[in-house]
Amino acid sequence: MTRSVDLNADMGESFGPWKMGEDETLLDIVSSANIACGFHAGDPDVMAATMRIAVKRGVGVGAHPGFADLQGFGRRRMHLPKETLRNLVRYQLGAAQAMAKAAGGEVRHLKLHGAMANMAAEDPAMARACYEAALDIAPDIIVMVLAATAQQEAVRELGCYWAGEIFADRAYNDDATLVDRSLPGAVIHDPDVAGPRIAAMVKAGAIITESGKHIPTRIDTICLHGDGATAVRIARSVRENLLSEGIEVRPFAATR
Repeated sequence: MTRSVDLNADMGESFGPWKMGEDETLLDIVSSANIACGFHAGDPDVMAATMRIAVKRGVGVGAHPGFADLQGFGRRRMHLPKETLRNLVRYQLGAAQAMAKAAGGEVRHLKLHGAMANMAAEDPAMARACYEAALDIAPDIIVMVLAATAQQEAVRELGCYWAGEIFADRAYNDDATLVDRSLPGAVIHDPDVAGPRIAAMVKAGAIITESGKHIPTRIDTICLHGDGATAVRIARSVRENLLSEGIEVRPFAATR
């Protein structure tokens, strides 16, 4: 059984006067932060402020690139030429690196956002294009992947550092992909369900799907979304349930 695991959250998704999520509260709970790079959410001021707080609190900083889709929050699928996709990732990672350096930190990991991530979880060639683009400019970056999907297949082929991720508040299909958000039960809102469910997965070393199927996988990190009404309560429930099972919460190691 895994005796330690990382907790990560997507953040830095506010835009101008529009506030999204409870970033400061979550930064007291998580050990890694995936910070929006301005394409699906966020702006330069929000990126800078979020990174400063993360660095101050000793939370690992990650770049969270997505499609150029502010209105759709990066959740609408886009079909782009591979080189355009690579440049989207390079551009956003470069911005994150600059902001992290200004905040006195560095970008430790990269995690794709939304529709970009879901498409890469189904298409190893797309995943590879995104990750090769990141590795071009940050060869030692840790790539956070949706565990047991085409994303994991791509990082294994590339031989780079990677961390396997599962989601605290999302239901799973039997192929380890996430249930589409448009379907009933796709998003879990009850902290009393989310916490024990994740502790059970970490103890089992497997994704447990909606049908009850167990998919054995390496679990390095757990995603806690920050934009739901019960997000902070879910985050606290997950952390408390892990600790009660003797599972330590700490940043993931750089492993291949």
